[in-house]
Amino acid sequence: MRHRIRASNVGSMRAGEVRPAPSQFRELAQYYDVLNAGKDYRGESARVESIARRFVGPGRKTWLDVGCGTGRHLEWLKRHHSTMGVDASPQMLRIARRRLPDVPLIAGDMRSFRLDRRFDVISCLYSAIGHLQTKADVRRALSTFEQHLRPGGLAIVEPWIERSEFHPGFLHLSTHRDLAITAVRVAYSRVRRNHSIVEYHYLIGHPGRGVRYLKVSDVGLLLAQRELTQLMREAGLTPRFISQGLTPGRGLLLGIKT
Repeated sequence: MRHRIRASNVGSMRAGEVRPAPSQFRELAQYYDVLNAGKDYRGESARVESIARRFVGPGRKTWLDVGCGTGRHLEWLKRHHSTMGVDASPQMLRIARRRLPDVPLIAGDMRSFRLDRRFDVISCLYSAIGHLQTKADVRRALSTFEQHLRPGGLAIVEPWIERSEFHPGFLHLSTHRDLAITAVRVAYSRVRRNHSIVEYHYLIGHPGRGVRYLKVSDVGLLLAQRELTQLMREAGLTPRFISQGLTPGRGLLLGIKT
């Protein structure tokens, strides 16, 4: 099970308001890239680009990455496309802006951000949308994507794990070590009604500075494929589900603006 840090919080909000990001952004943003050092951002970016070519056509595209985090997908997508990013975490955006000084990066909630332009492609990857807590919130996010797509445009959404694929009681250990940092992460999963709860325990050590312990809980909404496609349809997009996604067990949800 891969670690997930989300780009949106829960609860009601006024249109245009940016809700504060969850505490794991404040605590772990500085370690995010280290903890995800094994993730193939280049390969994943190439995969979603190939999907975009299939459904939107060849050539350079206007591309918005929602829940862009520290900008690792945009780092590759910007090489071939005109890109922008949206994220709710100021800590993550601070890192992304250092990495991508030439890419516009906007603070905003995925359910309600408003930009004055439309895009050929909108991506929302690494299961960022799974951090929303209700179907209504997911529908709001997908509707916001629809409003920012041009006719013929494509939304590419990587959902969270389906309920049938999520295994409560699962333990996962991962480690990272280099000259600057040693990190150990243990994850434990459980289910509460239609939500997954993954508790992450971290030991993070820096030479000469000691070891720090952190604990965060990540709550995800468990939805079936049929529920996701229905929500995409209700948002005004023609849905399509690709079972072979970027991460095993998650697939990719596509929405075409016809």
